[in-house]
Amino acid sequence: MSQRRWNIDNGPLRGLYRDSDSAWIFGVCAGIADRFNFNTGAVRVIAVISFMVFTWLTAAIYIAATLLIREKPLIYSGRNTEYEFWRRNHADRWSRS
Repeated sequence: MSQRRWNIDNGPLRGLYRDSDSAWIFGVCAGIADRFNFNTGAVRVIAVISFMVFTWLTAAIYIAATLLIREKPLIYSGRNTEYEFWRRNHADRWSRS
C-alpha cells in the first residue's frame, strides 16, 4: 500500500476500494493505484489514454467500477497506545450509564 494504513481490529486493509480521499472524479484510479502500489498519476494517465483510444469501452468500465467497487472505509492509522486509550475511555463512559 502506498500509505501505511492498518486497522487494529481487522489487520491490514485488503481488497479493492475507491479512494475518495485522493480522488479526482470517483476515486477508481486512486483506489487501483493504492491497492496494487502503483503511482496514482501513472494509473490516471493510462486511464486517459485508454479513454481516448477506446472511449465507450473505457467509459463503461469506469462507470461499472464506480457502481460496483465499495468506497474505502475509515480506519484509524495512529499509534496503538492512543487507540487503546480512547477505546478504553469510550467503553467506560458507556458502561457507566
